[in-house]
Amino acid sequence: MKIRPSSLLLYGALALACLPAAHAEKADRGKPMNIEADALRHDELKQTSVFTGHVVMTKGTIVLRGAQLEVRQDPEGYQHGVVTAEPGKRAFFRQKRDTPPGAPDEYVEGEGEVIEYDGRTDIVKLIRRAELRRYREATLADELTGALIVYNNITDVFTVDGQKATPGGDRNGASGGRVRAVLAPKEQPPAAPAPAEPPALRATPSLGDGK
Repeated sequence: MKIRPSSLLLYGALALACLPAAHAEKADRGKPMNIEADALRHDELKQTSVFTGHVVMTKGTIVLRGAQLEVRQDPEGYQHGVVTAEPGKRAFFRQKRDTPPGAPDEYVEGEGEVIEYDGRTDIVKLIRRAELRRYREATLADELTGALIVYNNITDVFTVDGQKATPGGDRNGASGGRVRAVLAPKEQPPAAPAPAEPPALRATPSLGDGK
């Protein structure tokens, strides 16, 4: 199913109620932030750190990749990160989702020229040429594209904004002002097996008179 709203239409409050019950890894919020990069510049007074060159950040199951990452810590100790991609490319985000016991693993991943992570609100923003995908194991289940995608890890709600149309479409050849979504149908639980039919009753042979 494809959904193509008009320009600047908010594909708002796309809750996961229509999808199999699953939630973002709530434990990720309290995990430490681990970062690898080619270079680091830290400002102790402003409590900011700027990592550059093949940056990879992990926080629990969260993974962020890009050309530059600026990390800021607020007075309450919450960490905020802004990942910027190289010109012409997009930064990357990925997170595992909690699933019911026995259900397939699910992952949410996305891309954007800029990705913002807010540790206080646990919200991820994918900015410009944004794309968000949900996988069941390795199978693509749902896909959203737009100018701005906001993913709330706590409430499991997505919002997607379009943008004003530009003559000739965007750099990828797509027409501007469109939000696009491909949503897989909800998986149905396997049908319960039909009850086995009881064995047919047969009459007991009559006993002879012993002759």
